[in-house]
Amino acid sequence: MILQQWWLMLAVECIFICITGQSSPQKRQCAFKITPVNKRFETVGFVNGSVQVCESTQCCVGYYRIINDQPRVDILACDIVEKSCPNDTCIAQPVRVLNNVASMKCACNTDLCNSNISWTSESEEPLPTPTYSYSMEENPPSPDAHSVSRLCSCQTRKTSEIDFAEIELQQIVGRGHFATVWEGKYKGSMVAVKVFTEGWKHTFTAEKEVYELPLMKHAGIVNFLGSGRTSYESSWLIVLQLAEYGSLHSYLCKHTTNWMLSVKLCQSLSQGVSYLHSDLHIHDVHKPPVAHRDFSSSNVLVRADGTCVLCDFGCSTILRFCSGHHRFHATNMEAHAQLGTLRYMPPEILEGSVNLRNGWCLLQGDIYALALLLWEILMSCSDLFEGGVAPQHLLPYELELGADVTLESLIQYVFHMEKRPSIPKDWGLLPQGFVLQELLTDCWDCDPDARLTAQCVLNRLMNLQSSYSS
Repeated sequence: MILQQWWLMLAVECIFICITGQSSPQKRQCAFKITPVNKRFETVGFVNGSVQVCESTQCCVGYYRIINDQPRVDILACDIVEKSCPNDTCIAQPVRVLNNVASMKCACNTDLCNSNISWTSESEEPLPTPTYSYSMEENPPSPDAHSVSRLCSCQTRKTSEIDFAEIELQQIVGRGHFATVWEGKYKGSMVAVKVFTEGWKHTFTAEKEVYELPLMKHAGIVNFLGSGRTSYESSWLIVLQLAEYGSLHSYLCKHTTNWMLSVKLCQSLSQGVSYLHSDLHIHDVHKPPVAHRDFSSSNVLVRADGTCVLCDFGCSTILRFCSGHHRFHATNMEAHAQLGTLRYMPPEILEGSVNLRNGWCLLQGDIYALALLLWEILMSCSDLFEGGVAPQHLLPYELELGADVTLESLIQYVFHMEKRPSIPKDWGLLPQGFVLQELLTDCWDCDPDARLTAQCVLNRLMNLQSSYSS
């Protein structure tokens, strides 16, 4: 009886909309029902009771929660942005489980199609609830969550074993949950010495394994000099070439940049990511792709020449191309641990729906984080703001969600509401403003498959520099 009343209301309201001429016949009409926290869906089309006429999409969506083995409506509306929705009925995607709450989503391309979800037996099988572990900014990763798999049959490049007695530690320049970074001297040169305390040998091993991959010497990756043990044999150390300006975060907190320096930072950062993600075969030497999985402005360094270099590979995953498959795969990942700094995690990992064995998903997660880093850099560029004054440095989502973000607030804001850091209105007054906005939007798209590759990001930045150099 309730279902019949629902369909009757939809039919009457649809007829009313058509008669009153408040929308053109070509515009998609979707069933509409939202909760107060999802009011953003009101802005994507004209609403009349239980019907919404879409303004700029042909896709209707439905979000459902599974209660007592039955789907209950959470959101019915036009999709927020245009996406691919090839089905004319609302066929449920696989169930997603988070905090013991199961939910489903469907999308379709016919009028009012989202009012009834097609629920097959395949979609009834819930995915395992993910476990989360965070590093640096939030909680440290569990020592049991081995984050780098030995996937590559290729040999590691030979690196020197460093004698701790030859290192002169001078001052601490950074502290993390599993390591302390010192500035020091080694063979007459200034170096950074990352000391891993007892209990974090697995993180040391994981990071060292990435640095020792063949062909890992590159201008966009911090130069790895070697590794060793401390004199008291309870700690492990990695020795790196010193980046004079420290982390990108500390650099942006202390400096504003002009247009050319901002582009240089963005280009070098993207170049490093592109190289890290590359699958290289040179003669008989192979460098497999690597997903960093913990990009943040604290895990990128700035050299004296104003270029960025990548570091901190303790959460990284080495990928390989499995025969018989068309994508890179990560295997032997204990507990499928989802690692990284919380505010830089992509929506699909925040929500827990990503397949961590799919290497492509991990690489595209890096692209989302890269977009947030590009946003951070560009927000410190004085040439992009009226009067030449850039705002004080903010982390992604700090303005919208505060300094201490939570998993729940990010899932709601980034995944359900599909929101991203604000683009300043000043950019709209500049010739390059639209290009910058389009670049960021294409990198932090909610659909991982729609995001750019790192090489494409680099190509766009190079075109941007040549077009708008000053």
